[in-house]
Parts: sequence; C-alpha cells; structure tokens
Amino acid sequence: MKKVIITGRAHPILKDKLVMQGYQVLDAPEISYEELSLLIGEREGEVVTTRIPVNKQLLGKALRLKWIGRQGSGLELIDLEFAESRGIRCVSSPEGNRNAVAEHNLGILLNLLNHLSAAREEVRKGLWKRVENTGIELSGKTVGIFGYGNTGSSFARILEPFDVTVLAYDKFKFGFGKGYIKEANPEQIARYADVISLHVPLTAETTEMADNAFFQSLERKPVFLNTSRGKVVSIPALIHALKEEMISAAGLDVLPNENLSTYSETEKAELEWLLARQNVIITPHIAGYSHEANYKMATVLLGKLGISVS
Repeated sequence: MKKVIITGRAHPILKDKLVMQGYQVLDAPEISYEELSLLIGEREGEVVTTRIPVNKQLLGKALRLKWIGRQGSGLELIDLEFAESRGIRCVSSPEGNRNAVAEHNLGILLNLLNHLSAAREEVRKGLWKRVENTGIELSGKTVGIFGYGNTGSSFARILEPFDVTVLAYDKFKFGFGKGYIKEANPEQIARYADVISLHVPLTAETTEMADNAFFQSLERKPVFLNTSRGKVVSIPALIHALKEEMISAAGLDVLPNENLSTYSETEKAELEWLLARQNVIITPHIAGYSHEANYKMATVLLGKLGISVS
C-alpha cells in the first residue's frame, strides 16, 4: 500500500481524501527530524509545514518518495534542486492561507496605529490614558509592500476600503498596478511609505534585507510589518531603528529563530527588549493559521496533487 506521512497540523479532509485514494496515512504533527529520518524511506508522499527541514540528507533516505506537499507558502526548507534531481514533485499551497495572512497583518497594523494592546494593558493596571493613546487613521496613508505574490497582493487587496495608496515592489512581477495600487521601486517606497510590509520569500538575496541601511533609508518613520520569514529582518538593526525612531512601530509574526528554548543570552535580551516596547507586537507565526486557511490549504494541496475534494 502507498504510504504518506503528514508532519504538521492539517485539516482532517487532507487525510480523509488521501485515504480514499488508497494511501496509508501516518498523521504525525509532532514528529521530530530524527524520527522522520527513520520512517521516510517507506513513504511515497510527505506533507510538511515549516517545522522540519527537508534537506539532502533526509531526501537521500526517501527512496520511494514521489511528492512533497507544503502547507502554506515558501519551499525554502526543501532542497528543491536535489528533490527535482530525484524526480520528486514539490507543491505548495499559498492560495490557501494568503487571506489569513493579509487579515492578520491588517489586524497588527490597526492595533499599532490605535495603541490597542498598550491601552488594554494600561487599563488592566488601573490607568485611563486617553490623550496619550490618541490613534492614527490608516485612511489616506501610503502603504509600501515588498513582494507582490500571494500574500502581498492579498494584503494590498484587503486595504482597498481604507482609501490608501499602495506602492508595491516585486523583482519578478510587472504590470500589476491598477487604481490605488502603484508599481514602485524600493527607493520610492522608502521615501513615501507610512507603512512598510514585507511579503518576500527567504532567499540568499532577501536574508536580512531589512538591515541598518534599509531602515536608515526610510524617510517617514513608518510602521514596519513582517509576516513573511523571520530571517529577512536583522533583529539588531530593527532594535536600532526603534531606538533611533527610524520607524514608529513594528509588528512581527515571525522571528529569525522561532525555537525560544534554544536562545542565546543575546537573543533572549533582544526579544525581551522588543517585548517591553508598547509600539512592538510579536505573534508566534500564526498569521496563516486561521481555521478557514487550514481547510483551504488542504484542499489546494489536494487539487495540485490531482485529488478531487468533492
């Protein structure tokens, strides 16, 4: 019998439909890399998230593997070159959670502009500060977006009712500007944006793209958002930008190292500093994990694998 392993949280429809196609499915959302290494040799299919790297060493043991399905966007944890050399098909499902990421990003942005989390904590402490928590309206502002793929374009679309101007840059896409969405270059975004949001894949080029030079180029002290990959931002540079008021606030759903138990003393100190700021919000990589997205990612994957969900 054909065997599949699911190595992350997935909607039950994914397992159910695979079973209906004759697969024997092992649902193992907490499996470790070491445990997977012992089991991957028998599997024809593997469903992954961002927990476990599918590197050359692991793929070298996957003698029967025919496909890898990624729940969500980005395939950087998979050694695509080696997988393709072995004839292993790799597909992802960014269409399934792009709206969830956009809504989460918007939620963080509105929270920061209106001091919602900060004000809530003050009220919990018996403080009633109205003037100090005066908000800033999103309406009429300019939002800069780096990366106009599934999540970047979804964030732009969800901003339409707010009467904003979107300046979007994508190295590989052109001709998408229309109405309130304008194609722009990085220099224009740095000059005019009141909000900057990153929606880029993790590559050698984008690693720590938000560095000291990036933040120093920003002219309007924007709100800075990142729901893409943690390693595209230099945390020391981000802290420096906040200290020097190069940016007015920061919202992060991702960190360079998301395994907090492995933090060095430096990493602990940096995270503690960020969490102590009222103008910083950090969430635990949950932007793409709505209940609806969980279902849609599963159905998108099934569709790309040629399996009907009806």
